Amino acid sequence: MIVRQYELIYVLPPDTTEEQAGELHKQIEAVVARLQGQVERTENWGRRKLAYEIGHFKEGVYVLEVINGSGELMKELDRRLKVMDQVIRHMVVRVDEEKKVVERTRTKRQSESERRRVKRGLPPVRQPGEGRGGDNDDADDDRFDGMEV
Repeated sequence: MIVRQYELIYVLPPDTTEEQAGELHKQIEAVVARLQGQVERTENWGRRKLAYEIGHFKEGVYVLEVINGSGELMKELDRRLKVMDQVIRHMVVRVDEEKKVVERTRTKRQSESERRRVKRGLPPVRQPGEGRGGDNDDADDDRFDGMEV
């Protein structure tokens, strides 16, 4: 079984109480536990205006659940949330791939910056107090690398 990370966001009616939201969260946790998953964190974003009217609702209570589990787990959660009357909308997004891309891009930018700094005779990593502002930091600014000013 491949474990991936997903974000589940669901919207509840604006008159939903904390108790009702907690009960739905317990139901989701039970399904996740039964299918060998794990709820990493839950964030209740509170009552917010909807982007467009859904049914007769103009506002809703948004809840985010970060879940580690399999695709089968998410299919089961999706199926169950579709038939629940108390859920106005829900969306599941796989986020583990996005994190890999972000980390790869960050590493590439950092290594390029270090390479350029070494080429100019500077230490590979910016030293504390060596900021971007103040007295002629442009000589150390990576944005001006290779440009004649």
